Amino acid sequence: MKTFGLTGGIGMGKSAAARLLGERGVPVVDTDVLARQVVEPGQPALREIQGAFGDEVVGPDGLRRDALARIVFADPAARQKLESITHPRIQELWHRQIETWRAERHAAAVVVIPLLFETGAARIFDATLCVACSAATQQERLRERNWTTEQIQQRIAAQWPIEKKMAGADFVVWSEGGLDVLGEQLGRVIGLQALAQGPR
Repeated sequence: MKTFGLTGGIGMGKSAAARLLGERGVPVVDTDVLARQVVEPGQPALREIQGAFGDEVVGPDGLRRDALARIVFADPAARQKLESITHPRIQELWHRQIETWRAERHAAAVVVIPLLFETGAARIFDATLCVACSAATQQERLRERNWTTEQIQQRIAAQWPIEKKMAGADFVVWSEGGLDVLGEQLGRVIGLQALAQGPR
């Protein structure tokens, strides 16, 4: 089984790429989804976060993401503290998922990791893939999330510049041209025609 680590800048199309791959039968796990799982009510990580950042970041329904985001995106040290709590747990989950897929003899599998290079996870994969778009398109997509200019700048600053991610990746796909074009690029990289034959 060939493993791919998929990354890209925030708002540049990682989720769209993951959805397209999943629709074409490629096993995909998104670490953003795993990140939500590890902080669900009752999870040890949630208690650690509450202890590190205060009661105001946890409400009756669990983690108050907006309150936590205001803290960690304004303070690199706070963000590193949060990552030290969540990243090892997230990594354990996707490692376990890869081994399950390997046992099922899939031809290829993809793990979506926004901080693929920043966390040193790229070396674990057979190949890395970066989804990118222009800065103008990125800004437009993030504004559609009703984020302020400050929120956008903070989140972009929390990751490597997209040019550095692109330079480090084995493959780059461009998400400007619509889903059909994105899917065609992903197919060339992952080899979706071969995957259509099923697990092996």
